[in-house]
Amino acid sequence: MARVGRLAGALIAETEGAYYLIGNTKVPCDFRAAGFEPPGEIDALKTPYVRLTPLREVTVAPPVLLLGVEGEELARRLARRFLIERNGSVSDRLFRLVWSPDDPLEEPGPEERDARWLGEIPDPIWQIVRDTVLRCL
Repeated sequence: MARVGRLAGALIAETEGAYYLIGNTKVPCDFRAAGFEPPGEIDALKTPYVRLTPLREVTVAPPVLLLGVEGEELARRLARRFLIERNGSVSDRLFRLVWSPDDPLEEPGPEERDARWLGEIPDPIWQIVRDTVLRCL
């Protein structure tokens, strides 16, 4: 089961022992302190995800989504699900929707959520949800 969390505003995914950073970071990130070799330039408009090299054992910090999709396909799918096309950033609204529309991330709650459905939902259906969420304020 793949684990997906947040790192400096981007997504971090652990799948089959590999780690991927999806999207642009929103705040400065000390990758070494987080347990990774700094990846160099991050530009999600050019490359929506990059593979990270761990320097030690790393645990994805909560809140964590659990997905059944594995490998590099997970990174591709997460980029399609969460990235804002104009800037390559992760949509906080979409992440909150997947986490739970009724359970704010800031309040104590479960550390993990089963989100296998997100990996299984067809792209055209998710695009309708995505367009609706990103259009509304």
